[in-house]
Amino acid sequence: MRATAWITGAHGFIGRYLARECRARGWSVAGVGHGAWDEGEAERWGLSQWVRGDVARESLDLLAATAPAPDFIFHLAGGSSVGLSVAAPDEDFRRTVTSTSETLRWTARASPRSVLVLASSAAVYGTAGPKRIPESQPCVPCSPYGQHKRIAETLGLSFARRRQARVAIVRMFSVYGPRLRKQLLWDLCTRLSKSPEELLLSGTGSETRDFLHVEDAARLLADVAAWEGADLTGRTVNGGTGVATSVREVAERVVAAWGRATPVRFTARSRPGDPSSLVADARAARAQGWAPRVSLEEGVADYVSWFRGATVPVTP
Repeated sequence: MRATAWITGAHGFIGRYLARECRARGWSVAGVGHGAWDEGEAERWGLSQWVRGDVARESLDLLAATAPAPDFIFHLAGGSSVGLSVAAPDEDFRRTVTSTSETLRWTARASPRSVLVLASSAAVYGTAGPKRIPESQPCVPCSPYGQHKRIAETLGLSFARRRQARVAIVRMFSVYGPRLRKQLLWDLCTRLSKSPEELLLSGTGSETRDFLHVEDAARLLADVAAWEGADLTGRTVNGGTGVATSVREVAERVVAAWGRATPVRFTARSRPGDPSSLVADARAARAQGWAPRVSLEEGVADYVSWFRGATVPVTP
């Protein structure tokens, strides 16, 4: 029988790619969250039903009235920026923690047998140090964004253990790809499009991140939900490649893909909430058969091509 996936936040960056991945697997896909689709756009991304509104009981009940009952629920709705969480922590809390609580409560009442996958963030680890971070690493978040993601995780873990429910948490590292209109690659391309004589970035350039292409991220989320024989009662998995890449290297790759020789310099001043290193120990995901397919070189070239082909780049 055909499986059904529901995605909260399906209108967002990762949500769209996850919807497309789920549809490619032959699943029926429905979604709920903020954002208005252009005519036919939701269907092109793989969604059969869409409810626009807060991720809360009322919206989920509306979706249940038209969509098949979910075998899988992917909760992607929530805050998506360290900077915005620092500027508006109350709003970030509402978007992340409140929406997670509402999703869990609805699942317990209306669809207790669903597999629930919560998308979290590597920001829960805080300043974890230069080594690859295993899932067992203590979580000491250093931003409201990371703190709120950790609270959402705790809610999910409590729900899983209390009800013996199938809940998995995927801690996403630096997900990037076409349509991402914020963060490092967007900033670099926006500046290059204005023909600057140089690129001046915050930090030292030696900060390392684990860059995961959004198509690989979507595949991992779908894989986790469908893992056969895996204990998903509060399972936590890192969503990363395990490869450390410096911010300087990414900046230089973007400049090269653009076809420019623009010099890159750094201020040596880091932004609040930015750790020096966030790189995943990805062995748990790989042990289940998942592996990234898009190299950083391919991914950066893909992003620059998309950006330059965008009709009117907009501010996020």
